[in-house]
Amino acid sequence: MSHLKEIPKVDRLLADPLFQSLISNHPRPAVVKAIRTVLDQIRTEILSGSFGKNTCEPAVIAATVASILDSEASCSLRRVVNATGIVIHTNLGRSPLPQGIIQQLTDIASHYSCLEYDTVTGERGERSSHVEALICELTGAESALVVNNNAAALLLALSSIAKGREVIVSRGELVEIGGSFRIPDIMTESGSTLREIGTTNRTHLKDYRNAITQDTALLLKVSCSNFAMTGFTSEVEVGELATLGKQAGLPVLVDAGSGAFMDLGQILGCSATTVQNYLQSGADLIVCSGDKLLGGPQIGIVAGSSRLVEPMKKHPLLRALRVDKMTLTALEGVLRIYRDKRRALTEIPTLRMLTMSEDLIAARGKKIIRLLKRSSPEGLDLTLLKGNSMVGGGALPQLQLPTRLIALKSTQLSANEIEALLRSAPTPVIGRIAKGVFLLDIRTISDDDLPLLASAVSRVC
Repeated sequence: MSHLKEIPKVDRLLADPLFQSLISNHPRPAVVKAIRTVLDQIRTEILSGSFGKNTCEPAVIAATVASILDSEASCSLRRVVNATGIVIHTNLGRSPLPQGIIQQLTDIASHYSCLEYDTVTGERGERSSHVEALICELTGAESALVVNNNAAALLLALSSIAKGREVIVSRGELVEIGGSFRIPDIMTESGSTLREIGTTNRTHLKDYRNAITQDTALLLKVSCSNFAMTGFTSEVEVGELATLGKQAGLPVLVDAGSGAFMDLGQILGCSATTVQNYLQSGADLIVCSGDKLLGGPQIGIVAGSSRLVEPMKKHPLLRALRVDKMTLTALEGVLRIYRDKRRALTEIPTLRMLTMSEDLIAARGKKIIRLLKRSSPEGLDLTLLKGNSMVGGGALPQLQLPTRLIALKSTQLSANEIEALLRSAPTPVIGRIAKGVFLLDIRTISDDDLPLLASAVSRVC
């Protein structure tokens, strides 16, 4: 307990040149708060009997205070290296944006822009106009708008078309999306009433037809992109539903989920219905995400018939759901790249990673192994293995993408300890553990990640 007397006073420390230097680089209140935090820690150590030599020295305290201040000054949202092999990783920010649009983002962020100003007429403009024509060009829709995510797009569509009325949905499509957000919950918030039809595994056209009443406002089909149902199943295709909708005078809305703007079936060996396919099949309206298979920023796209989209542009909810200038800039850049499919496959990171050949991944794996071995500590073994990557983002859940994995094994550390060390690097490296081995998936590691990855691996000892 006598060591408590050795704890210096806050005023005394603030007068010390070491702390005056800290005050010159950080706000004084922040320095005072950090000092008090450190002194409280010292007091706790003394009372617990774990008091160390030189703990109360001003230089030791100043070093700890500086570390706290540096940590508080750094941004919480920061870059990580995605070595999980999950291409559209929701927890890691989903789709990275193409490098080619970064300069435009910088210009718009640091200057004024024509966000809602028509430079031709000199009058107020519409912010969605910067992307509407591109969406219509790429999808064949008559009209389009964007909101802040796909859940918002569905909420707006239901509120505009079906508030106070019934929406018919197959039981097998009442899905739950990320963050425990469920389709029935969105419908309740929109003011519409859910009318369930069919069974969990089988729904027929007659189920829709028999459920239609005077209260019916909409036929809704939800793309079950985040799970797969196999076996004794049956669902009604969009074309059939569209024909019924026309006969009954009801619009058909498709929640296209992952928002594929390009058919990757020949490359990936599986098909994902594109937004264009849904509209060509007769859907009156589609909603989808922009940061999944499209490879853009987080937005929700609404596209389809003008008679349905135009009223949404005047809906009171739209202002609460609208996107900002940075998001629109990123989306416009991505959509412009889609005008040339060859460019899209090479310049949009999500598409490039999804379609990367196994031979290319294997060659990159050998190159990365050589690079890491130059900086890896003794006792760390690096081995190249075969494995599979995942699409992620609730898209194509059954698709396995052949890849190469770097297995990190240490004579001194467990897989969990290696994972923790890489995760705590200045630029965190996020991998995965399988069968007790820590793995880095080559598919999702970009070339400009390599120096950061090498630096992080050098910490493992």
